[in-house]
Amino acid sequence: MELKAGCKLVIRSVNEDGRKFRPSDWIERISTTMATFGKDNRLHYSNDVRPSMVEGEKCLVVENSLKETNSTAFEYIMAFVNANRLQMNQVCETKIVEVDEHPGAKTG
Repeated sequence: MELKAGCKLVIRSVNEDGRKFRPSDWIERISTTMATFGKDNRLHYSNDVRPSMVEGEKCLVVENSLKETNSTAFEYIMAFVNANRLQMNQVCETKIVEVDEHPGAKTG
């Protein structure tokens, strides 16, 4: 898949064959590896990798710019997606709602 500047990769919790991917918390696990704790002692998700709601479904959203800013993290995520045959789309315009499942977790 050719990556377009300014777009996002939206990775679903569904395999290519339509089965739900387990474990169900994989999105949070990956998102928290890129998160940091702020001065407020709260977890802040990275703008580059974060859990989000896309069309009513919890997904992992990855900014295409991550490939340039942190190629190791980008390659890890793509290897995970490929190994688990997860469905992935490139979205250039969509309404994405941030997920706040962890009390104290923020994006930014």
